[in-house]
Amino acid sequence: MSSYTNLIEDLKSELGGHFEDVIVALMIPPVDYMAKQLHKAMDGIGTEEETLVEILCSRDNREIAEIVEAYERLYDRPLAEHLCSETSGDFRRLLTLIVTNCIKQGVRNGNNDVHPERARESAEMLYNAGEAKLGTDEEIFNKILAHECFAQLRLIFEEYKSISGRTIEQALRDEISGELKDAMLAIVECVQSPPAFFAKRLRKAMEGAGTDDMTLIRIIVSRAEIDLGNIKREYERLYDKTLESSVKKETSGDYKRALVALIGGP
Repeated sequence: MSSYTNLIEDLKSELGGHFEDVIVALMIPPVDYMAKQLHKAMDGIGTEEETLVEILCSRDNREIAEIVEAYERLYDRPLAEHLCSETSGDFRRLLTLIVTNCIKQGVRNGNNDVHPERARESAEMLYNAGEAKLGTDEEIFNKILAHECFAQLRLIFEEYKSISGRTIEQALRDEISGELKDAMLAIVECVQSPPAFFAKRLRKAMEGAGTDDMTLIRIIVSRAEIDLGNIKREYERLYDKTLESSVKKETSGDYKRALVALIGGP
């Protein structure tokens, strides 16, 4: 048993509720925490597809590769295999492509190397697979969105608009449906602005009846040392209120104080 596992067991014996969830999340190595969140999303009856999308469609090759390694280390089972057993159709193919490609080919590597001529070709392939034909060839969309790094995808999306006169988001909403559409739109949002993507996820977790506490905790903890400051600014820009004020309204006690401390509020 690892030292951090021993410490977590001690903490659990002293803490409770969502405050415990925050503290335990902070004590787990980030990559292990993401692996555990994926496992929880697929364990038991039903699958939390939104959690799979949030984690797997928002990260670059290096991050996904680390999560894949951690998942197999923690659960003695390949992540791709578990995804295949809990998802289906083109949605399953997209997620497994993201996971397997990062290991086999080193694609979506997060660098800034772009190839304009290839971007034009890819944009034409997307157009021909969707808007330009009757029906949609989801396999082409899966292949391009799972293979290319975010910098290249950004260029592809610009080329797509110049070819079709419409944004890639408009095309996806018309041509794709269900969980696959949600996953592809998440990729597009993260290509354009990861902070905006996570700000919207936080808003969704807190609006309406009840609060999606696990999503709230996962995003604030996992992004705290990456881009939470940018997420805060996007949240205020999008919703004309601070992230701190929304969290304070939806949480209470030590749980609230822990999240507000991470956010950096007063």
